[in-house]
Amino acid sequence: MQLWLCPILAFLLGSIPFGLLIAKSKGIDIRQHGSGNIGATNVLRVMGKKYGIPCLLLDALKGFIPVLIAVNLIQITGRNVQIPIGLPDAWVLKLAAGEALKAQTAQILTALFAVLGHNYSPWVGFKGGKGIATSAGVLLGLMPFAVLLLMVVWMLLFLTTRYVSVASVGAALALPLLTLWGSWHHGRIQDGTWNKPLFVFSLIIAGLATWKHRSNIRRLREGTEHRFTRKPKPGNV
Repeated sequence: MQLWLCPILAFLLGSIPFGLLIAKSKGIDIRQHGSGNIGATNVLRVMGKKYGIPCLLLDALKGFIPVLIAVNLIQITGRNVQIPIGLPDAWVLKLAAGEALKAQTAQILTALFAVLGHNYSPWVGFKGGKGIATSAGVLLGLMPFAVLLLMVVWMLLFLTTRYVSVASVGAALALPLLTLWGSWHHGRIQDGTWNKPLFVFSLIIAGLATWKHRSNIRRLREGTEHRFTRKPKPGNV
């Protein structure tokens, strides 16, 4: 049951349009403002940090929570869960090492469905955000250390360009390389036990992020993309 229940739960949780709900609580239809996107970046741009940061955290959690549940419910015998939550043994499906691919596939499908739920929410006409925050939450559940590295990549790109879109696409494109590096670093590629579904997932996430940012890429080429600039300090105006 865990094999199919986790992806369904992930899609349902991922599809909750927190950005739309937060904005509507203040009488704003976020789809009519800024970029028209319901993701955290547009909420931050239109409504400020007070609403943008909670939206960012909620969008990340709806990726993190279903993946955390999946990796605890569907385990591979002899391998430790990176973030254990102490579920009763009766709930846990433990697959032998020879069935590792089945467990990995179920976990990755859970991760993918969380992102797809956010990007194509049925509650808003199968539209949604661009999946960056939800993808970060998903990856935090799958490979926590990689998220730290991706945050460094994102921050460096943002600080040097001041474009959220450039930082987001750049971090997404770095993900497959980090996935390969992690598998090699832990000796998984060498012995043939590396997480192939995770690598495929990283390619899909990179592709989805780039596709969802296609309008931003067009505006970057045209020189019309919104750029976050530092506000002048009082007295320096």
